[in-house]
Amino acid sequence: MVIKYNASFDYVLADAAAFSCRQVIGHNFPRGEKTDPFFLYLYLMIVRELALHPIGVIRTPFKTKYGAPRQPASAVEKTVGVIALLEGSNFEQALDDLRDFDYIWVLFWFHKNTNWKPKVLPPNGGRKKRGLFSTRSPHRPNPIGLSLCKLLGVRGRTIRIENPDMLDGTPVLDIKPYIPHAESHPQARAGWIDEANKHSAPPFKVSFTPEVKKLLGAMEREDHREVTNYLTETLARDPHPHVYRRIKVLSDGTSVIAIKRWRFKFSIEGNVVRVFGVAHSKEEEVRL
Repeated sequence: MVIKYNASFDYVLADAAAFSCRQVIGHNFPRGEKTDPFFLYLYLMIVRELALHPIGVIRTPFKTKYGAPRQPASAVEKTVGVIALLEGSNFEQALDDLRDFDYIWVLFWFHKNTNWKPKVLPPNGGRKKRGLFSTRSPHRPNPIGLSLCKLLGVRGRTIRIENPDMLDGTPVLDIKPYIPHAESHPQARAGWIDEANKHSAPPFKVSFTPEVKKLLGAMEREDHREVTNYLTETLARDPHPHVYRRIKVLSDGTSVIAIKRWRFKFSIEGNVVRVFGVAHSKEEEVRL
């Protein structure tokens, strides 16, 4: 499997392509010197496609985006992911010494994402759109993901990690150790996220009526886990209308949230969100 992505640019710094490319277009780019932007642009147009070769895939419990946590640290329940590296490339030797690290960076490919926008609406950023590159949105020009995961074990060509936030079957591009003294900066500013955290309300408490619990319990195991976790995490964070979270207020003052083929009705009572009804489709509502 080879992943190709577009890497063309309108403008880059001279040093970005200052290595020798005489063989490509017959022009030498001396490192550290001002370079004619025309030749840089021409060079980048020639090599605008790069090939990435996945080193393996990860198996997780998550078949759809509704079940996967937004970040490993935000997981509602503990899960385990297993990265299986490909054979034939001596990856067993490449994994030597990794087991002595507590955390690893996993670089992966968002293989189910096909588009992106320059402005996005983050889940924890209120109602204001933010520049894509100031967010962790999975929809990016080059859909590369980066997750910091707790390392549970290494055996042969397999790596076990805690609380993966990738979908099952996600291609893995690389693995790097987390180095605290070089990568931990607790006092670093976090831009708009710092401001959002200052004004964020305490999480809501989410409760389900006995009738809704019964319906959730009757679902297929995978649907039950994904739907319950998604409802709990999303409604606890912010149960108010939001297009990305597919929440809207109904004419009777209650609210509805859509997930997969279900529509769950709920009410907000102080700091408690009470889920009391469910519909299997937009047309037919079953009041419980």
